[in-house]
Amino acid sequence: MATERTTIHTLIQKKKDGEKIAAVTAYDYPFAEIADEAGMDIVLVGDSLGIVVQGEETTLPVTMDQMVYHTRLVSRAVKKALVIGDMPFMSFQAGLDDAVRNAGRFVQEGFAQAVKLEGGAGVLDQVSAISRAGIPVMGHLGLTPQSVHQMGGYKVQARSPGEGDKLLADARALEEAGVFAIVLEGIPARLAKRVTQSVSVPTIGIGAGPHCDGQVLVLHDLLGLFVKFSPKFVKRYANLREESLKALRQYRSEVLSGEFPTDQHSF
Repeated sequence: MATERTTIHTLIQKKKDGEKIAAVTAYDYPFAEIADEAGMDIVLVGDSLGIVVQGEETTLPVTMDQMVYHTRLVSRAVKKALVIGDMPFMSFQAGLDDAVRNAGRFVQEGFAQAVKLEGGAGVLDQVSAISRAGIPVMGHLGLTPQSVHQMGGYKVQARSPGEGDKLLADARALEEAGVFAIVLEGIPARLAKRVTQSVSVPTIGIGAGPHCDGQVLVLHDLLGLFVKFSPKFVKRYANLREESLKALRQYRSEVLSGEFPTDQHSF
């Protein structure tokens, strides 16, 4: 388990050394503290909070103010992992000034060490501009949730050879533009392997098979807290929803019966 603060250079060296990278999302102080203590290399404050925390149908309603707020909570808790803020819909698409200003908010107000943004060839100028401002950028290709309407739903991407070649070209272009890592989401494993072997920066997979340099999952999915739907690529490592229900039902029962509180819980 790492004892020093993870940096973008730590991650790049891990790829060179053939060491896997473990990443998870978090959105608040308690879970971020747990994720950090567990030894995560990356804690991503994902705009997925729109779905698993706010109860929205997509990530599109999430605002910059909300992302900065949650990133600050996470940053207070994390001492070792690299904290990355996920740039929400329309925080970088409208132009370079917006992109740099909003990326700067993640660092200045949210205390993140890096930002992530979705897209390939269409966001190269934003990646370059943010990087020139001294802010590390993580890319995101494949199933990009902010483009859900354009994709026609949450579907596996780049299945055809032509689409795969385009994604590979986007990955290389993102590397050239200055990203330090690339998330590959919802693409065939064989394509993820091609991309991983073709770029010098780490690839972080989510629904992209075992050949990526690292993996990321949504915290609420892997802990069994979010049960509205479960993608094929999710493995549940706990069932905290059921454990929480059990505890709360027992608490309610003891309150109604007078069993709680006892003298032990009184002053």
